[in-house]
Amino acid sequence: MSYAGRIRPVIDRVYVGARSSSRDRVLAVYAEHGLRPGFESSFYFGLLARPMPAGSFLAATTYSGADMTGELEQGTAVVDADGTWRLTDRGRAVAVAVQQAIGEATAERWNPGPPLDAMLPGPAALPRLADLVGRLLEAGQATGGPAFQALAPVYEPMDASPAVRLTTRLGALRHHRADAHRAAWQAAGLTAQQMRALPAGPERQAIEDETDRRDEPIYQVLDQEERIELLAGLGALP
Repeated sequence: MSYAGRIRPVIDRVYVGARSSSRDRVLAVYAEHGLRPGFESSFYFGLLARPMPAGSFLAATTYSGADMTGELEQGTAVVDADGTWRLTDRGRAVAVAVQQAIGEATAERWNPGPPLDAMLPGPAALPRLADLVGRLLEAGQATGGPAFQALAPVYEPMDASPAVRLTTRLGALRHHRADAHRAAWQAAGLTAQQMRALPAGPERQAIEDETDRRDEPIYQVLDQEERIELLAGLGALP
């Protein structure tokens, strides 16, 4: 198995865990603003930095759907004649608050407590892990697809905590693989619906192998020791 294949479930575990632990805080942000959650919750790390072109939007929402009725009604996003989406001032305010809420919740999640948790890396590991993932995002500018190109480089406040930096960067990093996966099943002549329905077997494994091949170059910016450090560091987070 390639390094990209080995680290994928680790990245997903850390990021999905971060989002899960922050769910109540994120919902509280929306309640405070009198809004319903929208696409800024999923893509804040890129939307706060730049508009999302039509092609990138369609790529990023391949699985979640592209109905933006709620965002338009709530006034959190606007779209121009070319299909490019951008946050309004209201949308930016809630996106910044969502980013901070996720960082605060995960900082608490990753803060080890006694007795056995004290053996886990916790906050001390976060700056280094954020730096390593940041290097991956820079390398991905040469290899990423349309979703990744719209979502990286990421937006980070000047005073962003290590937890904010790591969660923000991991959110964008996952889209490098998502682009690779989408390119793999499209090259195999499948639609998104057909890919969802594809059972385990040689055909699906071939697509996963091709996804790994397309995703692997982003990790070549790290040397062997750094790749081990990233895999072990993320894997050891609570």
